[in-house]
Amino acid sequence: MAAHFFADTAVLTGRTLRHVTRSLDTIITTAITPIAMMLLFVYVLGGAIDTGTVSYVNYMLPGILLITIASGISYTAFRLFADLQGGIFERFQSMPIARSSVLRAHVLTSLAANAISLVVVVGVALLMGFRSSAGVPAWLAVAGLLLLFTLALTWVAVIPGLTAKSVDGANAFAYPLIFLPFISSAFVPTGTMPGPVRAFAEHQPVTSIVNTIRALFTQQPVDSGIWTALAWCAGILVIAYLFAGISYRRRIS
Repeated sequence: MAAHFFADTAVLTGRTLRHVTRSLDTIITTAITPIAMMLLFVYVLGGAIDTGTVSYVNYMLPGILLITIASGISYTAFRLFADLQGGIFERFQSMPIARSSVLRAHVLTSLAANAISLVVVVGVALLMGFRSSAGVPAWLAVAGLLLLFTLALTWVAVIPGLTAKSVDGANAFAYPLIFLPFISSAFVPTGTMPGPVRAFAEHQPVTSIVNTIRALFTQQPVDSGIWTALAWCAGILVIAYLFAGISYRRRIS
């Protein structure tokens, strides 16, 4: 039974990945927005922001990586919505395959597509002067945290993908996620913010994730911040997974 489930998921993941490779403009579009932001902040606004001895491109890259993910998962919702509208789910239900494999294929495709976008963004950051003294374990920790964050947001994306009434509705949920890093420590130190804004910025998930990635890149102690970041990612993942499961069962029932 388990082998049947994994085989079905692998086949359906191959199908959705082929859709992505046939429309590489989605990955390019996903990467262009954060790259444009990075260029704007580093070369236009960066000189006015005091980040101490850390170069601004090094300081802001963690936040740009999270924006890349938030931008990319909107396409997961779109692909899922398109499959539902095209009747693909109904066709798959008539076939002897594991029902949940359809959903998991979209999730795995999201992880792969976002990983490519992240690599492109890091590559551009290196051209802009990003440098890190982090060793392999630190880079693996960053990759793991980004993967977990992508997985959590992907399951969030599944919910509007299953419940939206229009393409715009399926995509619109991503906008607050894209702008959330702007009210965090991603681009400016939270100490420069007014009281209520600072309180929100310091206690929302993006700040703990950004601070952890920044510490790993600079080989600084991560302290308890990494546990806060992991707790946010795991909490979002569990809640989104549960609601996505409920939405899926209602949709196919």
